[in-house]
Amino acid sequence: MKGSYFSLAYRKASSAWNRLSLTLAVAAWPLLFCCARCTAQTAELHIAAAADLEPVLPVLERQYEQATGVKIIASYGSSAALTEQILNGDPQDVFLSADEAHPQRLVNAGLADEPHPMAYARGVLVLWARRDSPAQPLSLNVLTSPSVRKIAIANALHAPYGVAARQALENLHLYAQLAPKLAIAENIGQTAEFAESGNAQAAFISLTIARSAHDRALGSFIRLPAGSYQPIRQCAIVLKSSRNQSQAQGFLQWLTSKSVQQSLPGFGLDPAN
Repeated sequence: MKGSYFSLAYRKASSAWNRLSLTLAVAAWPLLFCCARCTAQTAELHIAAAADLEPVLPVLERQYEQATGVKIIASYGSSAALTEQILNGDPQDVFLSADEAHPQRLVNAGLADEPHPMAYARGVLVLWARRDSPAQPLSLNVLTSPSVRKIAIANALHAPYGVAARQALENLHLYAQLAPKLAIAENIGQTAEFAESGNAQAAFISLTIARSAHDRALGSFIRLPAGSYQPIRQCAIVLKSSRNQSQAQGFLQWLTSKSVQQSLPGFGLDPAN
């Protein structure tokens, strides 16, 4: 009788415990699902991006975060400076360069996750000036005028757009005449700042910057003849040290997708292919 009492009490307690466990599990499931979802939504991707992308990437960042929940944290600079930072251990997931040579350097150093850089866009070089500049109405010939004292150009040792600008001036037989007027900037963003501030009367900058709302309100631009400089093939790599390999590869696949590529001209870039 005594044994039966304890057996019955045990079965009741065990049954109550099982019901409680099931209730707690059911109650906790939405919370666990929510936490997993929040974790996915707050995943971060660190991107080192060439300065010409500063007016472009924030818009693409928002589109990508809305589509995937992955937050992008970008830092900008000249392609050469970003390359040096990565070589010195800067923890990035993706490198978006303004050329092919700098990401190739990281591939050669064994720091990339793929054997070749991936082209994601082609850059466009323009000549920009403020509306009150003596370089207006804007043309290449007006740059030789005495009233145009300084012309901003990115450093060809650091910035691919600086390389393209020098190539264009040389191919148009203007470099020797304009060389004394050239004000050398560290990257394409600083090049634009020289002309925006009035410290230079004109600047060779990227179409991405010239088409930004700020620069359109402040000045105007003309494109350089396409054949006057070598194509600015902008390439990307995923860093081998990235802890977010799948998200990084996913971002590059998205960036090179047909829909995103078709939208690039609206930002001042040509599609990669």
